Amino acid sequence: MVTLRRTVRGLGQAAAMALILSCAATGFAQQVAPKGAMTLQQVVDLARTQNPTLLAAEQNLRAVKAQEIQAGVRANPVFTLYGTNVTLPAEGASNPYAYSAQVSRLFELGQKRRWRLEAARGTSDLTAAQYRDQQRMTLFAVKQAFTAMVIAKAALKLAQENLADFRHEVDINRERFNAGDIGKLDFERLDLQLAQFESDEAAAKVNLQQGSYQLQALLGVAQPSDSFDVMGETVPPVVAETLTSLEQKALAARPDYQAAAAQVRVADANVKLAAANGLADPTLEGEYDRSGTYNSAGFSINVPLRIFDRNQGNKETARYQAQTVRFSQTAVLNQVHSDVAQAWVAYTVAKGLSDRYSAHYLDESKDVLSIAQFAYDHGGIALIDYLDALRESRATAANALGAYAQTWLAIHQMSLATATEMIP
Repeated sequence: MVTLRRTVRGLGQAAAMALILSCAATGFAQQVAPKGAMTLQQVVDLARTQNPTLLAAEQNLRAVKAQEIQAGVRANPVFTLYGTNVTLPAEGASNPYAYSAQVSRLFELGQKRRWRLEAARGTSDLTAAQYRDQQRMTLFAVKQAFTAMVIAKAALKLAQENLADFRHEVDINRERFNAGDIGKLDFERLDLQLAQFESDEAAAKVNLQQGSYQLQALLGVAQPSDSFDVMGETVPPVVAETLTSLEQKALAARPDYQAAAAQVRVADANVKLAAANGLADPTLEGEYDRSGTYNSAGFSINVPLRIFDRNQGNKETARYQAQTVRFSQTAVLNQVHSDVAQAWVAYTVAKGLSDRYSAHYLDESKDVLSIAQFAYDHGGIALIDYLDALRESRATAANALGAYAQTWLAIHQMSLATATEMIP
């Protein structure tokens, strides 16, 4: 369709529309990339590194991983130094000066440090999976915006070509009207039809510009540029997968399912940590004393008597929370299967429709318009019938683009549902 406008300049509207429709199925996919236009892979890569939401989530992940360091630290020893009667002489007084130095340290029992580390590492895994899940959702939005912009470009190109060619048709019929070949009513009906083509072009321009701004926002662009451009295939490809293979990929790669599994590990570690926290941790203390000219040393062990508080409430809470996250994991598993099934049926239905447009409806619409044009030129049908055929042709071309868009979105939905790339 690159050279289509030059070709149809000398044709009537029916012939122009016929040529457009005959090229639609293949021409949409054979566009020449403008200089500087970005491909789908390029915008996805850019979103990974510049989307502010993903950048914030990445920093949060680093902050959570830093807690692993804190979870692994051991209790610090405590050093105490004090003195009494330091202004008195060492001898000759009833209470000579005295100094004391003490070092004490708490010793954790029940492998508390191990379970703290296990919980912290599980939390890091959970946060990493949540980050990947947020990235999955963000890239899905990027792909949707990219597809919308590609389809909007194709729709604008088609609308502009239709408008230019119908203007040419109106100019030809104006000469026929001036020559008395057609009546005023027929000419004005044709002229009024031009408004619809102008409306199509205006709407296509708005859709393209809004789609461009939306995509640029997802790419982290602060001030959107009107020169931003993308290039991609309009006709969707075939995805050689089955429902079973998609489910297997989803279970292996879905980050929300991985996050649910990590949450279970965190909950199990918290159960063990709560049990360990019910144990008494002894504090061992060593002491050196000097009173006057006498030296002495000693030690002590302090062990809390866990008679009343044995961390009972926290133990029960941890156990119930562990059961909660297991049910949540089952819910996520069910959602994975549902998402894959929904994406699969959306793709199969949308692909079947877009294939019918490419292989059948566009060609049939071309034939109908050509026959209607010939019949109208030779007085076989009324103008209103010719205009109906013209509107049907425009609608068919627009519906073909809509079917292509729905198929692309279904492919992106399958990528979202499986957390893998579905585009060949």
